Amino acid sequence: MGFDSLPLWVLLALFAGAGGVILVCGIHLTGQADRIADRTGLGEALVGGVLLGAATSLSGTVVSVTAALDGRASLAFSNGVGGIAAQTAFLAIADIVYRRGNLEHVAADVSSLFQCALLMLLLAIPLVAYTTPEITLLGVHPASYALVIVYGSGLLAQRHVREQPMWRVVNTSETHEDSPDEEQHDLRGNLRLIAGFSALMLILASMGWVLAEVAGALTDRFNLNASLVGALMTAVVTSLPELVTTLAAVHRGALQLAIGGIVGGNTFDTLFLTLSDVAYRDGSLYQAVSPQDYFWLAIGLVMTAVLLLGLLVRQKSGPGGIGFESVSLLGIYGGAIALQALG
Repeated sequence: MGFDSLPLWVLLALFAGAGGVILVCGIHLTGQADRIADRTGLGEALVGGVLLGAATSLSGTVVSVTAALDGRASLAFSNGVGGIAAQTAFLAIADIVYRRGNLEHVAADVSSLFQCALLMLLLAIPLVAYTTPEITLLGVHPASYALVIVYGSGLLAQRHVREQPMWRVVNTSETHEDSPDEEQHDLRGNLRLIAGFSALMLILASMGWVLAEVAGALTDRFNLNASLVGALMTAVVTSLPELVTTLAAVHRGALQLAIGGIVGGNTFDTLFLTLSDVAYRDGSLYQAVSPQDYFWLAIGLVMTAVLLLGLLVRQKSGPGGIGFESVSLLGIYGGAIALQALG
């Protein structure tokens, strides 16, 4: 029996249950990622941006790929880019929760600056694909290959930026430095930690599949706008780990991990488009979606630019103790939801 034949209350229960499991897994992932950062010496910003970002994005990846395999191009695309906007707004919520100063000032790190710039470049690539003729190479648009190449090159460059920075953060009385809380342990202990982290990732992936199937069934049954479902339902629910891990990281004092997890997760989320393009067999994904889907990509690009400006300006505090960038991020995201609802 497929999801389409299930009663409405069962579909809603599955959706809520999958969201709850994702939430719980996100809580546990944060602590493990922080310990991995300390034990390996890679630092919170790098581990948050790469390992934690990829792990918390896994459920969203499965949603987009499953939707693309089912021929739901709009749901696959909007789920990926809608999550980027939602997760950036979560960072503003974390700034409100952190009362000791503006989070973008306190957690200044050159790796976060680099990640924001990289994310803006990655978000620009699908826009270029949208304006070009529909062409494919082995059934995949060249933009999808470009996303993977740029992302991989960015990871290598980010490590170089961390190890041999040409720019350095000016420390102030509010600046929080990334110092390990744990010493490196034996190989067996590290392997157990990584195994537990991997198990949580597998659970997130399975919950992503459930969400995709339920979202598809709801879209068909009630003739819902797939872009709206992807950007404001599945994207927000699969982004719950980012919200939980960010707030948990702030609570633990792992501030670079909080920012790195959000921006790194957003960077990884752009690969949803590559995977979805591969899974979508009816042509190029970038030409199969509507301008409404690209609206959320543009919103993510604008919000990332505002975040980058906030990290560069490093305002110590603004109205209510938060920076201008957090106020702007919440305003942009709220305005985007209003425009989408009215449209």
